[in-house]
Amino acid sequence: MNKEIVYEKINEPKLFNNVPPVTLTDKTLKDRKEKLLTIMAKEQYDALIIYADKEHGSNFEYFTGFIPRFEEGLLIIDKNDKATLVLGNENLKMSKHSRIEANLIHYPQFSLPNQPMDNEKSLTQIFKELELYKNKKIGLIGWKMFTTQNEEPSELFDLPYFIVDAVKNSLSTDTILTNAAQLLIGPKGIRTINNANEIAHYEYGANLASRCILNAMNQLKIGMKESEIGAILSDEGQAHSVITIAASGERFKKANFYPTYKEINFGEPISMTTGFKGGLSSRTGFLINEEKELPDNQKHYLTDLVIPYYKGVVSWLENISIGMLGNDFYKMIDENMPKAKYNWHLNPGHYVADEEWMASPFYKNSKVKIASGMIFQIDIIPSVEGLAGVSAEECVAIADQSLKNELKNEYPELWQRIITRRNYLINELNINLSPDVLPLSNTVGYLRPFLLEKSKALKVK
Repeated sequence: MNKEIVYEKINEPKLFNNVPPVTLTDKTLKDRKEKLLTIMAKEQYDALIIYADKEHGSNFEYFTGFIPRFEEGLLIIDKNDKATLVLGNENLKMSKHSRIEANLIHYPQFSLPNQPMDNEKSLTQIFKELELYKNKKIGLIGWKMFTTQNEEPSELFDLPYFIVDAVKNSLSTDTILTNAAQLLIGPKGIRTINNANEIAHYEYGANLASRCILNAMNQLKIGMKESEIGAILSDEGQAHSVITIAASGERFKKANFYPTYKEINFGEPISMTTGFKGGLSSRTGFLINEEKELPDNQKHYLTDLVIPYYKGVVSWLENISIGMLGNDFYKMIDENMPKAKYNWHLNPGHYVADEEWMASPFYKNSKVKIASGMIFQIDIIPSVEGLAGVSAEECVAIADQSLKNELKNEYPELWQRIITRRNYLINELNINLSPDVLPLSNTVGYLRPFLLEKSKALKVK
């Protein structure tokens, strides 16, 4: 990319307060289940067993609307549209709130240690009573789709051993058992495409995260505690999709991930990240006012890392388009911000939904086509030896004209927020934003490398 990047005074993006969450409609949940039954038939699955716990509940929640907090849980769906929930003590009450109709089986062994074991049966017995042994092909879905080249991915299971063991003990020797996570999050996974209602639902978290990150950036002052910054990065009582980061100076001291009572000091690098269902915002920079205040070993931080990184972000926003292959997008980012030089080793972006990282279409030789309804986090993580990090992670949706029209008509206030964000990127930051990009975060493309100077940021000249 030959565009010149400048660092100068600009207006900061508009924030939106008092934005209520959007509930997923009954129609959306009905469509989700119908899409699952369709892909099950296409891939010849007779039944799916979907696992969940608090950390890995998104595939389960996609259909039920809840995660089995405190415990594990299973959702079993067969090709005839029968659904069964297997739940522990503290989630029995949630079965009547499930967004899809499902039978309930109490399995107290999913409960916390020393809780009552009333109605105890073995999991193998439960699976036999459900007659899973009559099926020819069953899929297990945890949260991870394995993409290893050295092992057979369909034979790797990320569910707890006692569950996989019980499934195997309940089946006939002729039943095929595979990891079926690709049905949900793979190249043709049903969770990778969102309708207007789902985009509106997830925009709530993206708006909230970006509001928190800009408020934190604006309230930074020397002597604040990391924990005070962490408090600003939380809002509206919402559960975080990632561990909140508010870390200055040396990170991971004594293996700590969390904000502490450490006071932030002038001249230190600082990292801040917050994420909610639907979106994450992250910033890394220095606690200084201007470039000349950089530490001696960081004098080339702006020219050697920050500006090249920003060019990568700009190329991301300008070039992504519906129909583009994931491999072509990956190569485009590599050309504009060479991996060999900037040492980003993950994917330059990934799907976002209930979890912060679902999967990614951006990798070498990816044949996944960028499609309307996808939601992405811009996530390029450079690493240049001797220099501190830089980050401006944010979330966007991809939409064709039909989806844009639906959003405009069904969620006019959301649509106005999107237009405001697009206009900021185009008119204030001079980014030739792809027409397919709908910013869900307020701070997409907004990067202040020197965080005590609150009136300046990077832009395209």
